[in-house]
Amino acid sequence: MELFHGRPQNENGRLPRELRTYDFLDQLGIAYQRTDHEAALNMEACYEIDNVLGVLICKNLFLCNRQKTAFYLLMMPGEKKFKTKELSAQINSARLSFGEPADLLKYLDIEPGAVSIMGLMNDRAHQVQLLIDEDVLKDEYLGCHPCVSTSSLKLRTKDIIDTFLPATGHAFRTVHLLGED
Repeated sequence: MELFHGRPQNENGRLPRELRTYDFLDQLGIAYQRTDHEAALNMEACYEIDNVLGVLICKNLFLCNRQKTAFYLLMMPGEKKFKTKELSAQINSARLSFGEPADLLKYLDIEPGAVSIMGLMNDRAHQVQLLIDEDVLKDEYLGCHPCVSTSSLKLRTKDIIDTFLPATGHAFRTVHLLGED
């Protein structure tokens, strides 16, 4: 794996959702580094990518309430365990579960394995609420996928909070997750 600055020189074989991500970041003037790799379908694969990027890739979970009337994107450190009960209490939403792949595609134009904050650029109706664990906000950089699981990006956290999110029209709510048993 190699680390590149900016979008791929050769865009052949890249999915439109990935290219739209680069277009959006470039339009906003957000600098990013990129690495291309085999599909990263679990956190173990992400740890190898972390080493190349020099930053931890966030764990991104697409969640919903039981009635499927509220959808959430949770960003948290990859090494933390997710405890539904811990989050439910903070956001006053009982019975949180993982969202369906069809809803993930519908709202964020992302498939399982590629869940990322970048998908919020596709949520023009603002159906997904962003939740960020406070530990993610402490780091200067964060790692995420550009809406596909075969590339990963390193971006300044400040650029995501101050430029990317306002451009998507999404606010975020900070949550405090311990991830302990």
